[in-house]
Amino acid sequence: MSIDSSSRIDPSAKVAASSRIGPWCIVGPGVTIGENCKLESHVVVRSNTIIGDNNHIFQFCSVGEDPSDKKFKNEEVWLEIGDNNTFREGVTLHRGTAVGGGVTQIGSDNLFMPYVHIAHDCQVGSHTVFANNASLSGHVTVDDWAILGGYAGVNQFVKIGAHSMIGGVTHVAHDIPAYVIVSGQPAAVRAINSIGLERRGFKKDIISVLRKAYKLIYLRGLSLTEALAQLELLKKDCEAVELLIESLKSSKKGIHR
Repeated sequence: MSIDSSSRIDPSAKVAASSRIGPWCIVGPGVTIGENCKLESHVVVRSNTIIGDNNHIFQFCSVGEDPSDKKFKNEEVWLEIGDNNTFREGVTLHRGTAVGGGVTQIGSDNLFMPYVHIAHDCQVGSHTVFANNASLSGHVTVDDWAILGGYAGVNQFVKIGAHSMIGGVTHVAHDIPAYVIVSGQPAAVRAINSIGLERRGFKKDIISVLRKAYKLIYLRGLSLTEALAQLELLKKDCEAVELLIESLKSSKKGIHR
């Protein structure tokens, strides 16, 4: 274990022997840091935080801080982080609240660029990318492979679907279905995220079916109930449509449409 002499580690914290903690870091009570993690200088891991393996946390990050919620009364709440994540300079990650389930969760293989904020009770999947200054309000869910552009802001309780992409400086107030691109002020759905899907190995025939699904939802003048009925027929020939259907049916705040 390599811990710089200027750093302060709470006696209750557990740090794997293969991890490295740089100068002027603070690791508080109830913290667990897994194998092969690297904390650069001036990182604060406040308390009650579980960090998996192979995470790289750059300088001036604030990890596992108290939630910014007036209902928080110093109850025991947690932040859980998976493996192979990169947190660039100035990222802030808050623990959950008792009313929100008590846990903020972040999956694996994510990239958080400088000054990203993940608020209390958020649930972030894996393989996501958050560009500079993208911010989540409390209780937001972000599914796998989603991308948020710089300065994108997401309202409370919104769900961001898998493989979707949010453009820079976009304010998201409603749920985003899987696979779509949303951008602009006000936010508007633009198209299927075809380039992103190609990069992830989706075959052209599958992307073609997803384009048909997009047209049913956004370009045919159908009600959402009518569009869902048509999507069920498309699903018989393309399993990928099921993820889109699930994101529509699970929406609680209504989708951007």
